[in-house]
Amino acid sequence: MDVDTRMLRYLTVVGEEGQLTAAAARLGVSQPTLTKQVRALERQLGVELFLRSRAGMVPTAAGAELLARATGLLAGWEEALRAARRAAAETGGELRVGFEGATINLLGREAVEDFARRMPGWRVRMRQNDWFDETSGLASGELDLALWHAPASMAERYAHALLGTEERWVVLAADHRLADRDAVDLAELWEEPFVAIPEQAGVWRDYWLGGPERGERPVRVGAVAHNADEWMAAVACGQGVGFAPRSVDRWARRPDVRCLPVRGLSPSLVGLFRLPGRAATPAMEAFAESCRLHLEVQYRATGGGRSPAGSGAQTSAKGAG
Repeated sequence: MDVDTRMLRYLTVVGEEGQLTAAAARLGVSQPTLTKQVRALERQLGVELFLRSRAGMVPTAAGAELLARATGLLAGWEEALRAARRAAAETGGELRVGFEGATINLLGREAVEDFARRMPGWRVRMRQNDWFDETSGLASGELDLALWHAPASMAERYAHALLGTEERWVVLAADHRLADRDAVDLAELWEEPFVAIPEQAGVWRDYWLGGPERGERPVRVGAVAHNADEWMAAVACGQGVGFAPRSVDRWARRPDVRCLPVRGLSPSLVGLFRLPGRAATPAMEAFAESCRLHLEVQYRATGGGRSPAGSGAQTSAKGAG
């Protein structure tokens, strides 16, 4: 039977913390996401791993047996990964970076080429972020860094290198009643149906539906999209509106949609995020610097965002470098 190492990591942290809230915060995922993962592991194994109560999570006999061995299994796997990375670093290596749909154009070829000059023998492998994984592949080890347009709360949960800020705009069909505006007020959008991303996206689903500004207002979901192309198609077909980074207006222009500024909607932090507790490697630091340099040029040319210096934002102590 094959078990994802991410599942074992979730299991051990829940066992160590004794409660889902603390374990979710430590792992950098939402509590509902963690709950689903633990239950999925129990279904896969066919045993109950924890006794649940208001006081917390207590391992069952089966859970205790698995926990006793899972720590050693994970430690051995991590050491194997470190050994492989050390061997790769001697002759160069590969930095795995996730990106969000069309926003890969925020980085561009210039940033990748600048990184290659800074780190001879290294290359960047780009992969679009997985909307069915709240960590975008960071927790599973599939990615080293994820480019996110993120709420401020994510900067507290993850180590990161801040690249700047960018406004969130609304994207709507070209024949929408608000499409001829130069800008819209946030209050005008709450009754609109929205094109949502999957529930498995956790905090990202709420954020791109207007959180935290939405508060307790209910959301009308007109469609659920599973990737960036589906999302844009649903908006173009009038199935709902949606929020997206302002850069979408420059890189995904099409005649059947409009992208408009939204008064009252907070901007996103733009950054390269990594798992909490994972130290920045020289390759990560070099790539972040290449991205900062490239984005500074873009921001000056287009006014599409603000660099860390321009926005007055500071790189988190967690993510220095």
